[in-house]
Amino acid sequence: MYLTGSFLTLNLLLVASLGNILGSIANWYLGKKISTYKDKKWFPVSPTQLQKSEFFFNKFGLWSLLLAWIPIIGDPITLLAGVLKVRFSIFVLLVSISKISRYIFILYLSSYLV
Repeated sequence: MYLTGSFLTLNLLLVASLGNILGSIANWYLGKKISTYKDKKWFPVSPTQLQKSEFFFNKFGLWSLLLAWIPIIGDPITLLAGVLKVRFSIFVLLVSISKISRYIFILYLSSYLV
């Protein structure tokens, strides 16, 4: 869409970033709510896996949320942030920085294709 020149760059950046941020917020919320069931037999993550994930998150701290832009690991990080009950305002700030930076970088690279 950017390469066609038919759309305002700022609009593309805002829509893509907002959609991605909202998806991460949904993951955070799901993580926050599902953690109440972590002791159930059907819980999709074993206690060992959860413990390893918590160790990773605590090792790198809140700054690991800046990796939320990475396709394969971003969703689990944002879900884990909900499980660990990361304060929502800090979560949104760090995830927003991550997602917006990603799309700015993509737009920057795309400008060389024109």
